[in-house]
Amino acid sequence: MNMTGLSQKLIGAILLGLSIGLLFILIVVKINQDREGAFLCKVVDENPDLSMDDCPAHESSSSWLLVLAFVIVIIMLMTGVMLIFGNAVHYERKQEQKEERKIIPVDVSKLDDEEKKIVLLLQEQNGSVYQSDIVKNTGFSKVHTTRVLDKLEMKEIIERKRRGMTNIVVLR
Repeated sequence: MNMTGLSQKLIGAILLGLSIGLLFILIVVKINQDREGAFLCKVVDENPDLSMDDCPAHESSSSWLLVLAFVIVIIMLMTGVMLIFGNAVHYERKQEQKEERKIIPVDVSKLDDEEKKIVLLLQEQNGSVYQSDIVKNTGFSKVHTTRVLDKLEMKEIIERKRRGMTNIVVLR
């Protein structure tokens, strides 16, 4: 596992620990607030001069703040879990893709010089490279690169996959 994955797991563990601690504190605060509110309502109810509208527990906005705090803690908790376990899934998928994509050697003797140049570049780059990088590394124009890639694609040596505004060229 690379360093980025390790630091993401560490951040995820810290977030998870913090959110569990905050969740415990919020639960204790909520229980105390409910007790105080019930006590205040009971006192107001027993006093004939006051109505329930006069109860300070009904005027407090702290219940909304607690709900917001619970939402934030749940988001932190989910983020921590995703950083810990989501990264592991991503890492496993990446390993599977590396294993799946075993580069088949290409017989370059039947290719012209321009096709060879692109195939060798692809082999150096572990079988895939952005089309724009092919243009940069070969010195061919965009149009010329597209024509050479068309020929290689017709020979079923490469495959182009659309990625946003560009293509990734992959050896088959």
